[in-house]
Amino acid sequence: MPDISEELRIPKPCPSCGSQRVRVSQVHNPDDKVFCVSCGTYVCLYADVAKMREEGAGSEAEELLEQAANRGMKK
Repeated sequence: MPDISEELRIPKPCPSCGSQRVRVSQVHNPDDKVFCVSCGTYVCLYADVAKMREEGAGSEAEELLEQAANRGMKK
């Protein structure tokens, strides 16, 4: 069965391990759950991820990191 998820970097860290890499469904339904790549902890819903990406990162450095990590991903 093919993997139907993708990884993103978001500004909000995982509450368990602090990683900012999350796994999201390629379908991008607003009510899809988003999980930490490192430890598998539930982080938030995809609607929250979309809002974070739309608002942008808190600093220029954070924005550059997200652009590099999420290249090829539409906002």
